[in-house]
Amino acid sequence: MLSKRLIVCLDVRAGKLAKSVKFVNTRDIGDPVIKAREYYEDGLDELVFYDITASSEKRNIMIDVVEEVAAQTFIPFSVGGGIRSVDDATRLRMAGAEKINVNSAAVKRPELIAECAYAIGSQSTVLSMDIRQVKESRTFPSGYEIVIDGGRTPMGIDAFVWSLKGEELGAGEVVVNSIDADGTRQGYEIKLTRMIANALSIPVIASGGAGTPEHLYEVLTEGGADAALVASMVHFGEYTCRELKEYLHNRDVKVRMRY
Repeated sequence: MLSKRLIVCLDVRAGKLAKSVKFVNTRDIGDPVIKAREYYEDGLDELVFYDITASSEKRNIMIDVVEEVAAQTFIPFSVGGGIRSVDDATRLRMAGAEKINVNSAAVKRPELIAECAYAIGSQSTVLSMDIRQVKESRTFPSGYEIVIDGGRTPMGIDAFVWSLKGEELGAGEVVVNSIDADGTRQGYEIKLTRMIANALSIPVIASGGAGTPEHLYEVLTEGGADAALVASMVHFGEYTCRELKEYLHNRDVKVRMRY
């Protein structure tokens, strides 16, 4: 059995580390480069960097910040925000990103997933999905809808159906990011995560809602996620990466321990 992964999310706005609750009330909380180095030294498995306003502002991601983070860490590093073409993906790979996350642009033009998978490999192509719970209907049989542009634009696309399409097009991983749970620290969206994890053969990353080590345990076991993404609980110093991994290890979840 593969080890479960702990991933820290660096949401970046105008070059500063930022945090929101349910994608609103975003505030700056520090330097992403300093935090990235701190988490790497504390035994983190992987980093993901999101330029959270690149898509809505219709601009390219901030390459200079990506390069600085990549120079400070020696673990897998995934980058998303404003990626609209293979050229964008390739430029980020050259700046030090091991993986690229496509989101809004892929919803608007699904072929982007296949193009990136062909150009840089499925293992480096991640489909990141921002999802909001809605009433179950013919349009939304799962009860969850895809929302793009940093939570601003609902797309009328069922999240479960879109995850299947993403794998079919060549995505090597899927991020299930719950807008409803984002920043609440009340726990992950277990139902949706389990639904997608049970259906896909590629790794599923749970995102949104982590507040306690127990939440990570639940989503990695009950939710079937291959990785748990955290933000607030480490950004504000409540837990360290090492403490979270030790908790999981002590509860018999297979994780990579770095000593």
